[in-house]
Amino acid sequence: MRRVLLVMTAALVVGLAPPAHADGYERVLNGSFAAGKSPWWSSGSTPSRVDTGRLCADVPAGTAHPWDSMIGQNDIPLEAGQPYTLRFTASATANVTIRAGLALAVPPNTTMFTKTAAVTSTPKSFTLTGTATTATLSGQLGFQLGANGGAYTFCLDDVSLTGGLIPPGGGHDYGSPVRVNQLGYLPSGPKQASIVDPATRPLRWQLRDNTGKVVDGGRTRVQGDDAMSGDHVHIADFSTFRRSGRGYTLAVGAAVSEPFDIAENLYDSLRRDALEYFYLNQSGIPIDARYAGPAYARPAGHIGVAPNKGDTSVPCLPGTCDYSLDVSFGWYDAGDQGKYVVNGALAAWQLMDMQERQRSGDGLLSVPENHNGVPDVLDESRWEMEFLLRMQVPAGQELAGMVHHKIHDLAWTPLPTMPQDDPQPRYLHAPSTAATLNLAAVGAQCARVWAKWDKAFAQRCLTAAKTAWQAALAHPAIYAPADDSVGGGAYADTDVSDEFSWAAAELYATTGDRTYLSHLTAEITPDGFSWRDTAALTDLTIVRLPWRFPPDRVFKARARILKVADEYVANVRSQGYPNPYRPSDGRYVWGSNSATANNALIIATAYDLTGRPGYRDAVLESMDYLLGRNAVNQSYITGYGERASHNQHNRIFAHELNPALPTPPPGSLAGGPNSGLDDPVAQQNLPGCAPAKCYLDEIDSYSTNEVAINWNSALAWITAFADA
Repeated sequence: MRRVLLVMTAALVVGLAPPAHADGYERVLNGSFAAGKSPWWSSGSTPSRVDTGRLCADVPAGTAHPWDSMIGQNDIPLEAGQPYTLRFTASATANVTIRAGLALAVPPNTTMFTKTAAVTSTPKSFTLTGTATTATLSGQLGFQLGANGGAYTFCLDDVSLTGGLIPPGGGHDYGSPVRVNQLGYLPSGPKQASIVDPATRPLRWQLRDNTGKVVDGGRTRVQGDDAMSGDHVHIADFSTFRRSGRGYTLAVGAAVSEPFDIAENLYDSLRRDALEYFYLNQSGIPIDARYAGPAYARPAGHIGVAPNKGDTSVPCLPGTCDYSLDVSFGWYDAGDQGKYVVNGALAAWQLMDMQERQRSGDGLLSVPENHNGVPDVLDESRWEMEFLLRMQVPAGQELAGMVHHKIHDLAWTPLPTMPQDDPQPRYLHAPSTAATLNLAAVGAQCARVWAKWDKAFAQRCLTAAKTAWQAALAHPAIYAPADDSVGGGAYADTDVSDEFSWAAAELYATTGDRTYLSHLTAEITPDGFSWRDTAALTDLTIVRLPWRFPPDRVFKARARILKVADEYVANVRSQGYPNPYRPSDGRYVWGSNSATANNALIIATAYDLTGRPGYRDAVLESMDYLLGRNAVNQSYITGYGERASHNQHNRIFAHELNPALPTPPPGSLAGGPNSGLDDPVAQQNLPGCAPAKCYLDEIDSYSTNEVAINWNSALAWITAFADA
């Protein structure tokens, strides 16, 4: 993490509101509070609100230090050696002295500048100036309001912090213009690089070994302007070179790529790491250093040991039910420590689908269950299935058989917060039809894949699935509210026709009961699939188990999958960077890398159906994209590549904020470019970004750099395919 020390010479000026000024770029978001409170924060003891266009904070009496009561904004980018000007208007219900200034928002939280200001009931404007000596993306503008004796209300408006030479969204260093898969390539697979260069004629390229010796060469193909990145791209193809080795580089003129390997077992380690990620996110169990290593070991979280409230007896959110459930087990979903049925079910489905597609054995992973006679991938999926089964409304209740949508903290915990240190009360949120159908689908799949290994557990899964199906038929339109996003994500979905179809497909595949067939109405489309959109999973289930379905349905599902896969292959071929994801509206979504991985899964399924090498090659090139052959020259997979993401948004793996904590484990997939810029860090640093460049490897950029179980399950699936 870059650190900053500011030396500021300050002059405090009291007077009228300042005129428009051109002394640098604005660094504060929502300084007029016209957009509400976000991204401003206040101390826990200091409730704040927007009142008539001002941010007003209720300061308690008796605070001992100025910093005991604060309001402020984090994630402010600053440049070394540049002057900054802070302007604001303030008033208070009492004559008080406050302090305004800058500090680091991350440890060691160095105070960089503070200056006192005398505030009265008459609004006054203040101006402070100073110079930054080191660069940071983690500056904090803070107003310290404590140590003023009695209680009072402080109001703030027209906040502006200007300065710097680099405009918002500028100054990004993407490294070499020669972009490769930074892990490497299979000897018999495709080997291409993307080169950013304005030339309109082919360029010479050289492949060099780890001694610098030229071992291959040729001329690039001019791909041209790439719409998603804004780059002018050339392609270097060295697929005919098949000699295994380590530390190859590709050079175009003076530009040299990051190093990479060519090896047969290239993806073996990544396949294991992508799956072991789930053990490190398990809830309700100690993470053992014998399996995870000392850096990732931790006590069990949410088992009711103080300060935890625990997941062993969780009540419903007030007003939704009057009982409590044991909802232990499961994986922490993403950057927070909530557990969500719709995300968890898709992740469990992908792990169990891996086992159905390609039988794996016991002892593959470093997890407690290895060598227990059950494939490790099933052991891991069972941990989530045990949680999903516990989320079902018990018999005798009004909505018996339905499934609670999610469970998480009452309020957001700060970063970092280890699971065992989480003090928040946790609540079950109301059942939803979408969650209920997710359990119906994966419960049926669980019954099928577990029948060989644990018949009693398989029967539990099937009973829950059938019960959930009947409950969903009885309550087909209970939706999770879109605004239920305090302490956890909303995961709202108001069209569950696709979930009905997916659940029916899985239940028919397991039971052969033809009454489910009439509900198979959803089909795969070029939009692919996600936790919200599961239509494609109907067709994927049918072609995975063709002998269980009527031939006409198999024929049509197969044709649809091949048609969509062909479109994804065309996306890989037509873009400057080999991404099977190319949104029709030109805007990358939150978690775009999961769309890349899921689309690659569909291409891989087309390969399974046909054996055509072009499908296999497109999946491998999709891996190239995730591992560095992209517009930001970034491997989005922790631990793999010279420029690998390692500051993903997560409360456990928060080394960027606390050096005593580990980085995200190897094999975790960052969410990736997101045109929405839905967090303040992205808004500060990425305005105007091309869709494929809307990404920052910063822990607070949760909308571009989060992790999630259903993203890593997709990564695990396609990495297993590549490894095979």
